[in-house]
Amino acid sequence: MAVGIAWVLALMSAAGEGDWPEFRGPGGDGLSRSANPPIEWGESKNVAWKVAVPGKGRSSPVLLGDRIWVTTAIEKGVVRKRIGSDDMQTADHVALGAACLDRATGKLLWHVTVFEVDKPAPTHWLNSWATPTPVAEPGRLYCDFGTFGTACLDAETGKALWTQRLPIDHMVGPGSSPLLHKDLLVLVRDGCDEQYVAALDKRTGETMWKTQRPPIEAPAHMRKAYSTPLAIEAAGKAQLVAVGARWAVAYDPATGKEIWRVRHGNGWSLAPRPVADAERVYICTGAMVPQLWAIRLGGEGDVTPSHVAWRSKEINYPLMPSPILVGKELYCANDEGAVVCLDAATGQPVWRTRLPGPAMASPVHAAGRVYFWTKDGKCVVFKAGRQPEKLAESQLEGTVVASPAIVGDAVFLRTDTHLYRIENR
Repeated sequence: MAVGIAWVLALMSAAGEGDWPEFRGPGGDGLSRSANPPIEWGESKNVAWKVAVPGKGRSSPVLLGDRIWVTTAIEKGVVRKRIGSDDMQTADHVALGAACLDRATGKLLWHVTVFEVDKPAPTHWLNSWATPTPVAEPGRLYCDFGTFGTACLDAETGKALWTQRLPIDHMVGPGSSPLLHKDLLVLVRDGCDEQYVAALDKRTGETMWKTQRPPIEAPAHMRKAYSTPLAIEAAGKAQLVAVGARWAVAYDPATGKEIWRVRHGNGWSLAPRPVADAERVYICTGAMVPQLWAIRLGGEGDVTPSHVAWRSKEINYPLMPSPILVGKELYCANDEGAVVCLDAATGQPVWRTRLPGPAMASPVHAAGRVYFWTKDGKCVVFKAGRQPEKLAESQLEGTVVASPAIVGDAVFLRTDTHLYRIENR
């Protein structure tokens, strides 16, 4: 337990308690250990500012110091159409880039275009061409647009310091966010044509290692996945856990060498980021087999027979929202809005409830409260614990797909058109 706590404290120290530098925050787990945001709001209540964001993008906001960044896609000639069994969108052109805003006022400080793409590969209508969340560190912003390109920007000016491209066929657009681990920028590319994990030198963009994922014998559309990797520590050593179609795998971040793998079944097309404590890592298994699994840490090789602690089929576990672990309870909202609280040690259900609509954003926790969002802009706040105590329900305008950031006394929430700073007024 002490090792797990030390790892969390190290992550918090590196980012700062007042920062939210990557997808799901300093620990990549949706937890704020110091924030105290409001529990209710509306368009005319507890909104410090609301500003329009250039273009479209479903990446989350990241915060460092007095700045906020989001990635953006300026689209031209967008057409919504049915392609196969999916509701897709095509475009004549997209300009992919990033925007920087002042944290206190919401003022736009700069907006830059990094990649110009004619006739980009289509994305799902629920996705975008700018969905992966960037990563911020002092002086630098790392933006990934999947197959369309990866870039390191000067955080103050937006100037591109390097660009790189690791192509893949996402089929329905990019989704996995990058992970910054020491001097490496880690990218997961689980496409229909190829599946691999790669690490770039954060200073130059040079590929330091590239590791192929375990083989998948399945039709192309059942090989794709969109999960973001998680850095953990087990037996005193760092590991990168990346969940893909069929398999969850842990890698040595220094070399890319596989440490362990678990075959989670026939699941695919999953986006939830795993969460972990000192004993287990918790993963969603994706389409066809929508379960939640707990995997004991400490194994090597194929640990499917030996290290799967429990499997839960309590609800149809999500393709989109990530689970959240608060103390000894594990909370999860699925895409249809069903919510379950499980005992993390046993996987046994503690309570169940339902949100007033489907969910796509991942929940967050602050000040003993768990915040869940629905796609149509509602937020339902529950007291964390073993009883389903609802504290408040709020409504904002617009569509909420991007997961929020919680820093200090504020919630920073991105809709399809605007960015909000929500705090007690």
